[in-house]
Amino acid sequence: MKKLLIIKTGSSDLQVINKCGDCDMRIAQCMGIPFGDVRVISVYENAVPILPDDIAGIIITGSPSMVTDLEPWGVATAQWLKQVVNKNIPVLGICFGHQLLAHTFGGSVGFHEQGEEKGEVEIRLTEEGKKDPLLGVLPEHFTSYASHFQTVTKIPQNAVILAHNDFESTHALRFKENVWGVQFHPECVGDVFCNTVEHKTYGMALLKRFYELATSNNVKESINECEIAVL
Repeated sequence: MKKLLIIKTGSSDLQVINKCGDCDMRIAQCMGIPFGDVRVISVYENAVPILPDDIAGIIITGSPSMVTDLEPWGVATAQWLKQVVNKNIPVLGICFGHQLLAHTFGGSVGFHEQGEEKGEVEIRLTEEGKKDPLLGVLPEHFTSYASHFQTVTKIPQNAVILAHNDFESTHALRFKENVWGVQFHPECVGDVFCNTVEHKTYGMALLKRFYELATSNNVKESINECEIAVL
C-alpha cells in the first residue's frame, strides 16, 4: 500500500498539540489511517523535501508563517512543488499550503484587505465545486474552521474557484486536474480541533475523499463521471 506524504510547513501551538495532536496527526486521524502509513517531512525545520517512490498523495499543511515572507525553506518547497505537480500524484494544500500552491502556479498572495478570518465559518460551493471529484463530496453550504491573515489575491491562470464565502473569494481552488488547495482547515473538526460530532464531519469527509482519490488513482475518471452526471 502506498503512503501519504505530508509536507509539514508549521506546527500547532503546544496547547492544541497536547489536547489533540499536531496537524499531521489530525490529518491522519481524519482520514482514518494509521500514522505509520504517513511520511512527514518538516520543511519548516529545514528538512529537504523529497518524493519517495511509495507515495500515493501529498498534503501541504498550514503554517504560522506567511508565504510572502519568502523564507528559504518556503522558497525551496515551492521549487520542489514545481517539479512534483507535473507528476500524476494528487496534491492538496491547506491554508498556507493552498497559498503556496497559488504562488507556485504563478498567482499572487498577500494580506487580506479585511484582516483576519478566524473561527467556524460558512462556506459555499461554486457550480464547479459541486461537480468537482474532491469538493463535490461536501454539501452546497457547509461550515469549517478558518484562521488566516493572508489570501490568494490573484488566482493562477487556468485555476478554478470551487468554494467561497462573503469574506474569502477563494476558499477552494483546483489548480490542475489532480491539485487542489483549500483556505479552510479540514483537519479542524468538532470543537475546532477534536471531539468530532456527527454534524461537523465535513473536513473529515473531504480528507477521506482525497485519500480515496489518491490511493485509487482515479482522479481523471472521477472528473469525467462528475461531468456526465450534470449533463
